[in-house]
Parts: sequence; C-alpha cells; structure tokens
Amino acid sequence: MKIYIIEDDVALRTELVKFIEAYGYECSFDDDYENIITLALNAAADLILLDINLPIFDGYHICREIRKKSSVPIIVVTSRSTDMDELMSLNLGADDFITKPFNTQILLAHISAILKRSESGTDRKEYKGIRFCAEKSILSYEDKEIELTNNESKIVSVLLKNVGKIVSREELMNELWQSDEFVDDNTLTVNVNRLRKKLEEVGIINFISTKRGQGYLI
Repeated sequence: MKIYIIEDDVALRTELVKFIEAYGYECSFDDDYENIITLALNAAADLILLDINLPIFDGYHICREIRKKSSVPIIVVTSRSTDMDELMSLNLGADDFITKPFNTQILLAHISAILKRSESGTDRKEYKGIRFCAEKSILSYEDKEIELTNNESKIVSVLLKNVGKIVSREELMNELWQSDEFVDDNTLTVNVNRLRKKLEEVGIINFISTKRGQGYLI
C-alpha cells in the first residue's frame, strides 16, 4: 500500500515517513508545491495525507482539485483544529480529519481503517433504477453517473445491504471507521449530507431517510 504525503514541515514529514514505513507501507512525497496536485494524482497512491497550511495552494484547494479527478482516500492532518476547518475538509471531499499534535498509533489506526474500507467493496447493486458499483465507487441513475468518495460509497453499500431496515448511526460509524471512540458524531452527519447533495444533483431525491434518534434507511 502506497501513501502520498503532502506536508511542508520537513521534520514532521520525515518522522511520518519513518513511522508509517515501519508498519509496511510505502511512502512518497514531493516539494514542488506549484505542481503538487498533478504530482499527487500521478503518484497512484492508495491514500493521501494532506496538510492544510501549505505554500502556493492551501490544503482545501488541493483536496477539492484532487477530488474532482480521483476518489483516492484523503486524510487531512493539520494544526488547524476548529469545527469549521473539519467541516470544510469533509465537505470538500476528505475522508477523515486528524489534528496536530496527534497520537501516531491513532493516525495509524485511521489509515488502516480507511485502506481496509477502500479494498472491501467489490459488489454491484441496483435499487429503484439506481445502479451502484462499489468496486469503482460509482453510482448511476438514468443517463447520469457520479463518483463517490470512499466514505460515501461505504454508506451507500451498508444501506443497500439493509434496504427497508434502519441502520443506526453507531453501526455506520463502526463500518466507516471501525470505531466511534475517536470520531465526532457530527462527522457522519457531514458525510451523509454531502452524499445527499450529490444524489440530488443527478435527480435522486429523498433516497436516504433520517429516523431521528435511530439512524438512516433507504
């Protein structure tokens, strides 16, 4: 598994590479921040670790541009720890958000969980004219097609496996992150709302219902 690191703090990046590679992952990075988006896309990484405070382009811009062309998992790792920073990152397509300073074991757990999740989906499903390919994280409806992030793909997959049944928020959080211990409950809400917006853009309205205090269902 290859991890691409976008971090301009050389000392921190060096420590990250050393730590992550000790657990069997391959790491790569570049210092050409003017062309960092193209370099990241060409890196063919399985996951990207992305800082927000960067030269030339900030992490928000980079996340948005990468997400336009790729569904590669993105974990934002930053010292900017406000709720707005997290919401912006998730709304722009990031799969996870971790603040500095961070516990390296927790970071590793998040990396492992997201990589397992991105590998797990290989099925195709169809429901009420909506066709979903988890392997490619693509959902199509009529003549339109949308690419989902890994989190969005996992949410759709879990709900399709439980059509007509309420899936609790706790169950979804465990499916997405293998734990809800280090995940803010609002993170799931952001992911679901972002997914709904994407679905509405291709004419899929009221696909996911919220059962207040219980969870979600289709």
